[in-house]
Amino acid sequence: MAIKRFKRLRQSLETLFPERHIYIRSGGEMRGYVFSTNKQLLGATGVAVTALWMGVCTAAMAVNALAVSSTDQQVIKQKAYYERLNADRQARLNSAVAQLSATNGNLDDLATSVEKRHAALALLVSDFKGVPGAAEALKVAKPRLLAASPVQRIQATRMDQERLIDAAEGFAKSRAERLRLAMRMAGLDASNFTGRGVSLGGPLIEAKDPRALAAVLDVDEDFASRIQHAANDMSDMRALGAASKKLPFYRPTSNPALSSSYGVRFDPFTRRPAFHSGLDFPGAFYTPIMATAPGVISFTGVRSGYGNTVEIDHGGGFKTRYAHLATIGVRVGQRVTIGARVGAMGSTGRSTGPHLHYEVWVNGKAQNPNRFLKAGEYVQQAS
Repeated sequence: MAIKRFKRLRQSLETLFPERHIYIRSGGEMRGYVFSTNKQLLGATGVAVTALWMGVCTAAMAVNALAVSSTDQQVIKQKAYYERLNADRQARLNSAVAQLSATNGNLDDLATSVEKRHAALALLVSDFKGVPGAAEALKVAKPRLLAASPVQRIQATRMDQERLIDAAEGFAKSRAERLRLAMRMAGLDASNFTGRGVSLGGPLIEAKDPRALAAVLDVDEDFASRIQHAANDMSDMRALGAASKKLPFYRPTSNPALSSSYGVRFDPFTRRPAFHSGLDFPGAFYTPIMATAPGVISFTGVRSGYGNTVEIDHGGGFKTRYAHLATIGVRVGQRVTIGARVGAMGSTGRSTGPHLHYEVWVNGKAQNPNRFLKAGEYVQQAS
């Protein structure tokens, strides 16, 4: 049966590619060339493979040219947002300068307006105390106008206030966005760690309506709205910053190398594919192993396959596991901080040599620890 099919296929190919003779006359001589069916098939195959290869390469180049990663898209959107924001702020600033320039010189009204704005800014800026980089970001250089008129000096002060609120809003927004991106890198929803309480100098003000906040602060509505936006971003920045310090973003060892990643791998004992639920960090015996986030020791002892193991409960459903330890340096119920030594690297349990097996668990499910480590690196860059 197979032979008959092969014969029919052979006949079809011979019909499609019959033997061809080409004669070329050159210099009074006649030369003939015979193109058999096999040679024609070989040539056709070569042309098809070349065309397929060129098509795949062209498609790949087109995809690479058109495809933009999600991170690049986010950077482009953020850049466009800040460009629009800066243009809007500059327009408002120009309007304020024009308004002040057209004044008849009522110094009392101007001074009162500046004082009220300054009080509102003082409430906002007080919340930035202690935030890394805030002092430098909010440092605004004032122009030297010692010989200028009182109106010009008040005008310069108000312009300085505009620059300060711009700097405060931009700093809080940028820092909050970087922390949100770090949360997404770890596979977490940033909205679960943020609230919308606006803290202005201590008391909580539910400033959902800029008009209400303007009445409370006794400033114009536009300025109150900008205070509100900056305070909201500041609140998110503080909440996300505090959450990042409680999540397992720290490295468990000083050695950045990995000997095995999270996911399916060939088991070193069975030589068969098996799921690996953590990261393996190689190193020397008794290399210090450190807690990747603050928490409470929930387990110390021997687990099947893991050998000497330490587990830390970080709260909120987060847990980390440190396995194959040579020694354990903590006890159950002990509270530890980031970077606290919990044990020493070893090769206990199901292990082929000294290394740390590190796992991250969220709500009872193993996660990819590498995502948390990369998010931690991003948070440290943002600090």
